[in-house]
Amino acid sequence: MELYQVRAFVTVARLGHVTKAAEALCVTQPAVTAQIKALESSLGLALFERLAGRLTLTRAGDQLLPRAEALLAAARDLQGAARQMQGELGGHIELGLPAEATEFLRLGPLATGVQRQLPLVGLHTHTSAVGGLLDQLRAGTLTAAFAIGVNPPRDLQWQALRSVCYRIAIPPALAAPIQGGGWRAVAALPWVSGTVASHIHQMLRGLFEQQGLTPNVVLRSEDTSALEDYVRAGSGCALLREEVALPGVERREWLVWGHARVDAQLYFCTASEHASDPLVVALNSVVAAVWG
Repeated sequence: MELYQVRAFVTVARLGHVTKAAEALCVTQPAVTAQIKALESSLGLALFERLAGRLTLTRAGDQLLPRAEALLAAARDLQGAARQMQGELGGHIELGLPAEATEFLRLGPLATGVQRQLPLVGLHTHTSAVGGLLDQLRAGTLTAAFAIGVNPPRDLQWQALRSVCYRIAIPPALAAPIQGGGWRAVAALPWVSGTVASHIHQMLRGLFEQQGLTPNVVLRSEDTSALEDYVRAGSGCALLREEVALPGVERREWLVWGHARVDAQLYFCTASEHASDPLVVALNSVVAAVWG
């Protein structure tokens, strides 16, 4: 039995899907399947059964999962204790980022803080949709991640860094059809949004679901920091951060529709089982200092 096989078991159990687990672990789907089979062979037990195309834990798998998670946590504690004995924290931080402006996330001050307080630690950033970042956190392939959402992420450790308000920005050329109209007229306009797993898409969908409507999304961009460029070009409407939306109105680049808004939070998230890892503790301290 190898630790990487146990990690594959825990990741598949948490995500319920081999493909998602492979993406989170940055390996191929056949590799994950082979690791699970090898672990089942060494244990002499079936850990999963496939029902309606989805993997579910067998009774044995369900009982062994907490022990597998404890085994991985013990391995991390061992590594953390060894780093402490060396006198200086070393290693690397895998940091997940949503597609937002670097100044909004304060990445410059954060990188400087890491360099000063953790000189032997390397910082690697990975940009993706928030949903994917949180899955990678749960799988253990990221050290930490920034996330934006209306509610805190479930089953993760988090600290709220700031509130964020999003407003509806409409290109001037598209404003005529909504004169005197309401939510239905706005939903019918062309919209630009993020991918399905992005924070922008989740907030946009939630905003219109409250009205019993679905927005007419004509373009999805993995880079949600570029949505303002699409609105400026007249491609469609978008949810923009208020500090971006209101100055654009002053420059007559777009209109902000009514008082509609989405109130969310920017979170800094880590996996609950990593909370005592010295590197995670130190990173959280740096983040707290950067955000005051």
